[in-house]
Amino acid sequence: MGKKAVLIGALDTKGQEYLFVKEQLEACGLETFVINTGVLGDPLFTPDVSADEVAAVGGSSLAELRERSDRGTAVAVMTRGAERTMAELERSGIIGGVFGMGGTAGTTVAASALQALPIGIPKLLVSTVASGNTKPYVGVKDIMMMYSVVDISGINKLSRRILSNAAYALAGMISHLSQEQAPTEDEDKVTLGITMFGVTTPCATRVREKLEERGYDLLVFHATGTGGMAMEELISAGYIKAVADITTTELADELVGGIFSAGPNRLEASGLAGIPQVISVGALDMVNFGPPETVPERFKERKFYQHNPTTTLMRTTVDENHQLGTILAEKLNKSSSPTVVIFPKGGVSLLDMEGKAFDGKEERAALYEGIKAHLRSDIPFIELEQDINDPLVADCITERLLKFLEQKEG
Repeated sequence: MGKKAVLIGALDTKGQEYLFVKEQLEACGLETFVINTGVLGDPLFTPDVSADEVAAVGGSSLAELRERSDRGTAVAVMTRGAERTMAELERSGIIGGVFGMGGTAGTTVAASALQALPIGIPKLLVSTVASGNTKPYVGVKDIMMMYSVVDISGINKLSRRILSNAAYALAGMISHLSQEQAPTEDEDKVTLGITMFGVTTPCATRVREKLEERGYDLLVFHATGTGGMAMEELISAGYIKAVADITTTELADELVGGIFSAGPNRLEASGLAGIPQVISVGALDMVNFGPPETVPERFKERKFYQHNPTTTLMRTTVDENHQLGTILAEKLNKSSSPTVVIFPKGGVSLLDMEGKAFDGKEERAALYEGIKAHLRSDIPFIELEQDINDPLVADCITERLLKFLEQKEG
């Protein structure tokens, strides 16, 4: 069975718009497959998977949802059903790419289905909320969101252009992926993960370059919350085989309340997956906020650095650093993976150095003590006098990871 363009959405309230996109995709030479998630009425055209089937997979029935007439319940059921339906469809091997659209409810249902798909399958979502906070809809997947500009309500001069562009974009992605391509030289390479921030870039770049020279494929994750979450999801999926977790700054945002938290389970996936990990303390000197006016009032007396107009950095305190060291150690203590911790005593970022804005010997000492006092005795703890961006630190991280990899391969 050939790859198809899958459309998922409410064919009762958005049937005209879905039919238009379906016809555009078919005009591009693609076969289509349609999943209906509409609860309120009958679909404008016959789908391949009915709303009743989606509701059943979600734990209810279409008749029951209509009888209850509760929008929140209906959205929850269809969200579960859409996710499970899409996952099953992906296992069948027919998905070439997926299209969804809607307002808040339609976006929620379609996004759950798109998030059920592996990274790499084209995913496009036209939405009225695409110009706002898209994190709940994108998550850690490669979902492309297009702002609809106007509400998705009928085919008019503007919506015709926007929906056509969306259809052409998805058709282009599907068509390109369906073409037979010669294997690339990196397909057989072992994939490794690295975490990086602007203030740890010299270290991460040197580690990446040295590992690439040794024939490894490197994925570099920006430690902005979703970056750490994406890396750990790929670790759990078995895609990443070892990690140089240089920049663990997301722990600070989780502890203090910054905008770049990766959640309470950050730094745990490698241990659960049993893959080698070299851990450092990059950018634990800072908590991230947006523009200055977004910083909570309770922090007004703290030390700040304006990284750029939209990013305000706040220095972590002595007490917070001790807590961060303890948290990091206790997470690693649960791991059965080959693990080493590398601590650069000269500074944990470009700002935490002598004469720089966040230079803090007491803070670094507290971080050091938090780790040292709680880390399992069998986990190596390497102390270096240099700062994290010194080439010697990067070389130590590289050498330790290579040693783990050689032992694993051996």
